[in-house]
Amino acid sequence: MADAKPVSSHAALYASDKPALIAHLLLLALSLAPLVINVPTNVNIVATAALAVYAGSWRSVKPAPPTESMTKKDAMRFPIVGSCVLFGLFLLFKFVPKWIVNALLSLYLGGIAVFILTSAILPYVLDFFPERIQHMEIALPRIKVPHVFDNSDGSMRPTVPELILATISVGFCGWYYAKKHWFANNMLGLAFCLEGIEHLSLGSVHVGLILLGGLFFYDIFWVFCTPVMVSVAKNFDGPIKLLFPRSGVLEDGKRPFAMLGLGDIVIPGIFVALILRYDVKRNFRSKYFRSAFGGYVAGLAATIVVMNVFQAAQPALLYIVPCVAGAVLGHAWLARELQPVLSFSEAAPEEEGKEKEGAAKQAGEAVREESKKTQ
Repeated sequence: MADAKPVSSHAALYASDKPALIAHLLLLALSLAPLVINVPTNVNIVATAALAVYAGSWRSVKPAPPTESMTKKDAMRFPIVGSCVLFGLFLLFKFVPKWIVNALLSLYLGGIAVFILTSAILPYVLDFFPERIQHMEIALPRIKVPHVFDNSDGSMRPTVPELILATISVGFCGWYYAKKHWFANNMLGLAFCLEGIEHLSLGSVHVGLILLGGLFFYDIFWVFCTPVMVSVAKNFDGPIKLLFPRSGVLEDGKRPFAMLGLGDIVIPGIFVALILRYDVKRNFRSKYFRSAFGGYVAGLAATIVVMNVFQAAQPALLYIVPCVAGAVLGHAWLARELQPVLSFSEAAPEEEGKEKEGAAKQAGEAVREESKKTQ
């Protein structure tokens, strides 16, 4: 369970609760709207993804820097690891009955979704609980569910509000996995997005650009060069994508939907959030967040336009990455602040030290090897 924190923790640097709260309310309203009215699908996709990035970015603004962040090596390995996982899922769907794969993955994601949904909601409802029980802890049984839940050491002591919200989350996840309703799918998917953008840190702008560059080519390859990405997205019946109802004729008796993968929100979203924290650190003397966020909206809109023109699936990062990175770097170049922006880092000191120590060790080994050769 997430640690109970006062809702005002964000406001120590800036009134970030207000923009995040407004974005959450708009996001909820936009998610509910298709249940009662026809919302243009393309507008819905862009607005939902933009609000998720905006809300997640503001949620990430905290007084203390992140305790863990991605390193340069992590960023370089990420596309390779992602490719292995994606291709592994493709093979599973190809050689194992689809319902078995989805059942196992649903069980795994369902356990995680309870924690994610609880953590996503908690900061905005905590103040509605009586103050005397807001931080009252309850000891959980010492049990372990491999890869999902581990309290064998008794260290997990959730608060009363967390337990209440977790119970509601269990019911909501149960409804989703029983009915597979697109609204429930989107609520869980958005919770994953918000928590991912809030808690994942790239560490530095330099590392962020490496990650975006690697995933730019990853997305192009798996969408344009193989059927793998599209096949997995269509076969995977879980909250790894957002579904947007289309108006028109039913397909095989079912309502047609447009899809947007969570990666197309979270990956650029964590970079946009990093740029917002850079602005916060400079007391908003710069406006790079506006450029980054505007670049994301423009890149996603370009994806939709090209998709409609060619009537084919598009790798969203092909358009989003150049727009986001180009907007930030172009802004920095025009402001003559390219070097300060590129050198911005919020990685924990010990992580930076480990990375430098590893680089120094590799350099030392290279020198020793070279000296052996010369001898």
